[in-house]
Amino acid sequence: MLAAARRHVVCALSGGVDSAVAALLLRRRGYQVTGVFMKNWDTVDEQGACSADKDCEDAYRIFSYVKEYWNEVFSSLLNEYEMGRTPNPDITCNKHIKFNYFLHYAMDNLGADAIATGHYARTSLEDEEVFQQKHIQRPQGLFRNRFEVRNAVKLLQGADLLKDQTFFLSQISQDALRSTIFPLGGLTKDFVKKIAAEHHFHHVLKRKEFPFLARLGGLRDVWFVVDKNITSGEVFVAPTTDHPALYRDLLRTNRVHWIAEEPPAELIRDKMMECNFRFFHQMALVPCTLTLNQDGTVWVTSVKPVRALTLGQFAVFYKGDECLGSGKIVRLGPSVYTLQQGKNREKELQNVPAEETEKLEPAT
Repeated sequence: MLAAARRHVVCALSGGVDSAVAALLLRRRGYQVTGVFMKNWDTVDEQGACSADKDCEDAYRIFSYVKEYWNEVFSSLLNEYEMGRTPNPDITCNKHIKFNYFLHYAMDNLGADAIATGHYARTSLEDEEVFQQKHIQRPQGLFRNRFEVRNAVKLLQGADLLKDQTFFLSQISQDALRSTIFPLGGLTKDFVKKIAAEHHFHHVLKRKEFPFLARLGGLRDVWFVVDKNITSGEVFVAPTTDHPALYRDLLRTNRVHWIAEEPPAELIRDKMMECNFRFFHQMALVPCTLTLNQDGTVWVTSVKPVRALTLGQFAVFYKGDECLGSGKIVRLGPSVYTLQQGKNREKELQNVPAEETEKLEPAT
């Protein structure tokens, strides 16, 4: 316990029950804990009150990353919308703000031995192994030495698979992962709420938790967006939620961010690998085959057509309970509807008499 007391952990507090219980569990382990609230946005409600004021009541320190959030996350979000894509700011915020600016400030300015968050995720390191990382000298320079012997830290799904948040951590760096503790990784959400109630954290239990997906209701005639033409401003829609135009089995990502810094050995060796993926939080994992391209991008072929694949979202890859990393979806294959139309056209041509076929102009 005396050795643990010398360990200083800076815990990111959001004002919710998860981060509050995470800080409590760290204190239970005997660590010196500093709670920090990150203010990423200047926001005032209709009554003129800043909602962040209540969120940061339990924090020992408050740091503003409004400028960094604007430059690294919000500007990128606007650019993605301009290109007709649907971005995921939660993933980019974790990559650039929480596990970059906040991490380095905690380590360099607050003297932290590690940081902690309330995410439902795990790593392959025990706490003491995380603390030891601070004292390992990293090679200086722009590129890592390819001959350097370095066992990669794995990002693993949380015990509560329904709440698992590795999806949102799929773009963080290996160095960040080496310096982070996830106290809630082995717990369920219900058990975390029970701990909060037992310690009279009623003020955080009462706060609303905002879901990651929102539904629009009250519309009698609902149409579903299939595609957009940014140049002309046209939007292509389908009349039903299960229309074949909404289903595809092929996509391409940009250069994949691998948690281990390198693609899996199997993918490097064979240029192809079977795994699972999802492109939004809490969706069921979909079996797929990855094909590695020379530029570090991948083609993802799912075993069955997937509904509503979306440009700008991240395809997050899993092998067993390990989150391998993710890549932004930048290209989509043809929809099931398009393929069906092509097959119907072929059948029509096969039924055309030979003399009529000769009259058809060749395709250019």
